[in-house]
Amino acid sequence: MPKRKIKQSTINWKVPTIILASALLCIMFLLPTIVVIPFKGEGTVASSIETTNATTTEAQAKQVSALESPFHVQVLRTATNEVEKIPLEEYVVHVVASEMPADFELEALKAQALAARTYIVRFLMQKNAEELPGGADVTDTVQHQVFKNNDELRQVWGQDYQWKIDKITQAVSETQGEIITYNAEPITPAFFSTSNGYTENSEDYWQNELPYLRIVESPWDEELSPKFIDQVILTVGEVEQKLGVTLGSNAADFQITRTDSNRVKTATIAGTTFTGREVREKLQLPSNDFTITRKNDHFVFTTKGYGHGVGMSQYGAHGMALEGKTYQDILTYYYKGTTIETLEKAAPTLLVQSTN
Repeated sequence: MPKRKIKQSTINWKVPTIILASALLCIMFLLPTIVVIPFKGEGTVASSIETTNATTTEAQAKQVSALESPFHVQVLRTATNEVEKIPLEEYVVHVVASEMPADFELEALKAQALAARTYIVRFLMQKNAEELPGGADVTDTVQHQVFKNNDELRQVWGQDYQWKIDKITQAVSETQGEIITYNAEPITPAFFSTSNGYTENSEDYWQNELPYLRIVESPWDEELSPKFIDQVILTVGEVEQKLGVTLGSNAADFQITRTDSNRVKTATIAGTTFTGREVREKLQLPSNDFTITRKNDHFVFTTKGYGHGVGMSQYGAHGMALEGKTYQDILTYYYKGTTIETLEKAAPTLLVQSTN
């Protein structure tokens, strides 16, 4: 009898031990699987994100390359002195991206696209005698039109690159092949950032009078543009040096006449007469609508607007678009008497030359 009790006790002790050991073994085998599963999931998500980004970038590149370009533009990259051969519509995308804020309304961006396309078409049709290195047509600076490539735009825009380039590509895509004409000829599509409330007649800033570059009211700029009012402070010595004059303390040293748009037409300073454009450029003022105040040995130039004031105001175009105006409305408002035509109709000779 005692021996039987000992065996029963041993059995009772071994059963829970076996169960416990089995449970431990199961945990040992299952634990690595449990630990690995989340990491597999994270790896899948990361791969998915990378794939999505790559797909988006590839789709955007295809979207740009899918634009129909009848010819290429040879662009001199001034930083490297190399020439890039850019399809016309891709060139327009990058000019618009460089010249107008991407957060402007889509219709304003479309208007800018036509201005950019019209500029290069007219420029190439005129066969300018200007010689550039490497057979380039234009530079990437304000000498012609500002052009930044994708890498440069990524540096400027950072994380906003994708939606901005997509939006501008849409604006160019929806207007591709269209230019602005007057009497069936591509116009000089002058544009600038911010008006003083009005645009300027072309002959009041440049020499030539162009019938489509007339004064129009542009009331949107004052409310929308951060550049509407500005001040430039210069010492008496700086003004004398930049203008080549000798100033006294007499207020009569400055005699101003103005154009119909209230910009400075002429400024007689210490007996020397300058155009408003000359004063603006020599003193590097934002606009040639300025007033002058002297404070001791300093002059304060208070300006209205930003740019030469001729043609389309970019902030005005943005304001019109906010009110529901189309790009056609914007262009025919700022460029009087113009029409919108296709390249095939307005520049057939250029297209023929590009295919030869």
